[in-house]
Amino acid sequence: MGLILLFNAFNGLIQGAFYALMALGLALILGLNNTINFAQGAFMALAAYFAFTIVPYVGFWGALIIAPLLAGVIGLVVETVLVRRLYSRKDPIYTLLLTFGLAFIIQDMIRTIWGAQGVPLAIPNFLNHPLSNTYFFLTGYRLFVVAVALIGTGALFAVLRFTRIGIRIRAGNSDLETISALGVNIYLLRSANFVIGIVFAGVAGILAAGQLGLNPNMGDALIMPAFVAIVVGGVGSLVGSLLGGLIIGLASGITTAFFPAASEVVIYVIMGIMLVVRPRGLMGQEGLFE
Repeated sequence: MGLILLFNAFNGLIQGAFYALMALGLALILGLNNTINFAQGAFMALAAYFAFTIVPYVGFWGALIIAPLLAGVIGLVVETVLVRRLYSRKDPIYTLLLTFGLAFIIQDMIRTIWGAQGVPLAIPNFLNHPLSNTYFFLTGYRLFVVAVALIGTGALFAVLRFTRIGIRIRAGNSDLETISALGVNIYLLRSANFVIGIVFAGVAGILAAGQLGLNPNMGDALIMPAFVAIVVGGVGSLVGSLLGGLIIGLASGITTAFFPAASEVVIYVIMGIMLVVRPRGLMGQEGLFE
């Protein structure tokens, strides 16, 4: 029973890493762009299919770098042509409706180009092997997923803390009007921020596809838990979004060992408890939901 529990807990941690990467991108876009990006899951799937297409030419490692950037380019076009027009409307419901419809458009495009049937994403063979005969679930690829999530998160925090654009993004989250008055081009800043958020979704998509395979709706299973991760961790906190994703993933995995039917329900139960006990989340700003 102990090995089964450990197996499910580790699976939950891997799932939590996907949630965390998605939540980080969502939190970035929500913070500076004031956009509830419901198309994040569709961008995730798009990047995974880009990777599927270019893997024969550049290999898995090249695709892991190039495909999220390609999705980021599509995200830049979407932000510039569509989302930017709605910034003047302070209510985020407009961008929510826009990106909700955009998600269906991207999914239909994927079905038209690559087909509706699921396909596998080839990963390096040496990552598929278990690292231990006893702990058979500890494969190189799963540890690689955790490592990428941690390294990607650390790189994002370093960019936000030590680079000019990162400092401007953090300042814009606090007071966008002031940095605009200081001469910062907030439209370019928001575009860059949007692209970074899409790139994180793309990385999550490729990593998830390497373990679960690809299908046009693959992002649907991650988008709502990613929003839950933001609520649990605290809206406005990137560290909180990371912790929220890992917590709900781990809770879901452990629940699977005892009550498999409740593995998804527990995610929303945690969110409900958090909203009652600590409405601002683990590390969110006071007053957002209070």
